[in-house]
Amino acid sequence: MKYALNCMTLLLAVLFAAGVQAKLPAPSDEAKAKAAEATAKSGWAGKVDGYLLCKAQDRTVAHYKKTKADAKVAATAVCADPGPFVYPPVAATSAPAAVAAAAPAPAAKKP
Repeated sequence: MKYALNCMTLLLAVLFAAGVQAKLPAPSDEAKAKAAEATAKSGWAGKVDGYLLCKAQDRTVAHYKKTKADAKVAATAVCADPGPFVYPPVAATSAPAAVAAAAPAPAAKKP
């Protein structure tokens, strides 16, 4: 009985492993665009986090200078605000027009 159960478990594991190795289809253009936007938004979020950290450090330095009479702290760098997140979507209809405009015009033949 145990032997049969072990064999069935092994058989199911082999069948499951074969199914797991199946190749996934290529992502669609829409999925690629969403992934690119997510990457851009993640990069922007990193810039915002850096900006907020810089502002917090500035407040900490200002408080330290205010509370300590002999504070000798070097000047900190200016914090650059990254602004709001703006991701320009690529228009699918403008891509063929841009390719056609970039193609060189045929040269005129001289007799």
